[in-house]
Amino acid sequence: MVKKMPVFTIDFQPVGRRGQCPGNESFLDCARRVGIGISNVCGGGGTCGTCKVQVLVGTVSEPTPGELDALSPHELNEGWRLACQTYPTSDCTLHVPPESMTTPQRTQVEGLEIAVTPEPPLQSFNVQLSTPSLSDLQADADRLLQALNQQHRLKCKSFDIHVLQDISNLLRSHEWQCYATVRNNEVVALVPPSNRQLGLAVDLGTTKIAGYLIDLNSGKTLAARGIMNPQISYGEDVISRINNANNSQKNSMRLQQVLIKALNELIVDLSSEIGVSKTDIVEMVVVGNTAMHHLFLGLAVKQLAVTPFVPAVNSSLDVKAHEPGLNIAPGAYVYLPPNIAGFVGGDHVAMLLAAGVSEAEGPVITLDIGTNTEVSLVYKGEITSVSCASGPVFEGGHIKDGMRAASGAIERVRITGEKIQLETIDDTPATGICGSGILDAMAQLYLNGIINEAGKMNTDHPRSSTHNKQPCFVLVSKKERGGRPGIIVTQKDIRELQLGKAAIRTGIQSLLETNGCCEEDIKQVIIAGAFGSYIDISSAITIGMLPSLPLDRFKQVGNAAGMGARMALISRTKRNEARGIAKRVRYLELAGTPGFMDTFVAANYIGQYRITGGERQEID
Repeated sequence: MVKKMPVFTIDFQPVGRRGQCPGNESFLDCARRVGIGISNVCGGGGTCGTCKVQVLVGTVSEPTPGELDALSPHELNEGWRLACQTYPTSDCTLHVPPESMTTPQRTQVEGLEIAVTPEPPLQSFNVQLSTPSLSDLQADADRLLQALNQQHRLKCKSFDIHVLQDISNLLRSHEWQCYATVRNNEVVALVPPSNRQLGLAVDLGTTKIAGYLIDLNSGKTLAARGIMNPQISYGEDVISRINNANNSQKNSMRLQQVLIKALNELIVDLSSEIGVSKTDIVEMVVVGNTAMHHLFLGLAVKQLAVTPFVPAVNSSLDVKAHEPGLNIAPGAYVYLPPNIAGFVGGDHVAMLLAAGVSEAEGPVITLDIGTNTEVSLVYKGEITSVSCASGPVFEGGHIKDGMRAASGAIERVRITGEKIQLETIDDTPATGICGSGILDAMAQLYLNGIINEAGKMNTDHPRSSTHNKQPCFVLVSKKERGGRPGIIVTQKDIRELQLGKAAIRTGIQSLLETNGCCEEDIKQVIIAGAFGSYIDISSAITIGMLPSLPLDRFKQVGNAAGMGARMALISRTKRNEARGIAKRVRYLELAGTPGFMDTFVAANYIGQYRITGGERQEID
C-alpha cells in the first residue's frame, strides 16, 4: 500500500496568502502555484541564493549543502532558508523579504518619443448593407464583401473564421451597418460604428514587460503599463529558462502559458484604463530577445543554448493573435520583427529602429544593457552586433545583498572620507542594493582607494569589515538597520561586477577592432533599457565599463525597444525599415573574435583606460 504524502498549510507573509503544500514540494514551487513571485536567478537550482525566506513558525527539511554554502550559521539559526531547497514537515508561516520578491518592482515604459506618421497595416471602413429579403437571399458574408468592395473600391476576398462566427448576430444587432477592419484583403474584425481602432505594442523583456495601447489612426499612446515577466519564477536569465523548457514538454507549455496569461491580464488592465473593450485591439506588435520570441510562440529553444546558437526562425512573422491564446479582436494579427541571431532578437532591431541608425553616419555605439547585453556599432553604413553574457549582476543577482530595482533598493552611493551617502528607490529605508547601486558603489570604492585597479578590497577604511573571512565594505550597518543584518559589498560582489562590466566593454572593443574604428572617434553612445536608463554614466566610465569619452557623447534613451515596437505598430514603412535594418546587421559571435580572451582580461581591470590589441593603456 502506497503511503499518502502529507499536505501542509503554508502562510506566506507579508503578502497574506496561504496555500496547500505537499511534503515533497519545495516552498518555491508552492509559491509559484499560489501566485507569489519569489526571485530565483538560477531557476531553482540552489546556487544563486536569491530565494531567501525566513521560517517563522513550523518545521522544515534539513539544510542542503547548497544552503550551508549560501547562508551563514547565524542566518540558519534565525530560520533563513532557500525556498527552492526547503520542504515543509509541518504547517509553516514564512516571511518573504522584499529583496526576495519579484513584485512590486520598478518597470520601464518610459522612452524617447519619436513622431511617426500613422500608416497602419490595416484600415477600417464604414459599410452600409442592404437588408435580406425573400427576394434577396444572399449570405451575410457575401453581402458584406460585396458592399465593402463596391463602396470602398477594394478587392477584399476573405474573412477570419472567428469573424464569420459572429457576423450574423453583429450585422442584425447593428441594423446592417458596421466598421469592417481589413488587413491584406482579409476582414479581421467587425465592430460597431462607434468603436475605435486600437493597437497594442509590447516589449517582452526577460525581466519586465512593457505594454502600450495606441490609437492606430492618430499614433497617440493612450495608456502604458509595465509588469514583471512571470517566467522569472522559472529562471531569471534566458539560459535557465531555456533549460527549464527543455526538461519537458509540460515545462515548455507552462512557460508559454504563464506569459500569455500575464499578457491577457495586461490587455484587460490597459483597456479598462481608457474604457474600451479588449476586442477593440485589432493589431499587436511584440518584440523580445530571440529566446523570449521563441517561448512566446511555443517554438523549440534547445538549439539556442548550444553552439552554433541557431534560431528556429529569423524572418519577421505575422501570427494570428488567437493562436498563442491572446484575447483581443478575434481575427487580429501579431507582428513580430525579425531576429538577428540566437541571442540578438527583434527587441534589438526595434531599439535600432527607434535610435534612427538608418540615417546615422557613425561611429555610433548602441547598448541595451541587461542579463544579455546587445551591442551594435554603426560605422560606414554598416551595422555590426554582438551579444554579451553580462549576467544577472545588473539586476542585483549574484550580489550578497542584491535585489532588483524595487522600493528600498540602494541605487546611488557616495563616499567622502569616512562619510557615506545613500539614495534608495522611493526614499524608503534600505533593504538591499540594485544594479545601478552596486555599479555606483564600485566606482566610489575605487575613487576612495578602498579597492584597487584589480578589484582587490583593503580593510583600512572604518567601514571595512569581513564576511566569511573575506573583506567587505559596510554600506548600512546592523546598528543602522535596528539590529537587522547589515547591507554590505563583499569581495565576491566586486568580482561579479567585474565580470559583468568586462563582458560589455569587451563587446564594445571587439566591434571597434573588427571594424577598424578607434574608440576616440565614437560620436555617440546610445544606452537603452531599464538598467541603462538609471546608471550614473560617470560611474560606468570610472570602473571601465564604458569608454572614457566626454559625457555629452552619451545618450540614455529609456525603453527604445518599446518605442521601436510602437513605431512598427502604426507604420508599415517602419516595419519595412526594421526588416532592412535586420538585413544590414552582421552578427559576431563574441567568443570567436580575435584576441577575445586578452581583451576580456584587460577589461576586468577597474579605472579609465583604452584597450588596443588586448593591451590596456591607462588614461590620466
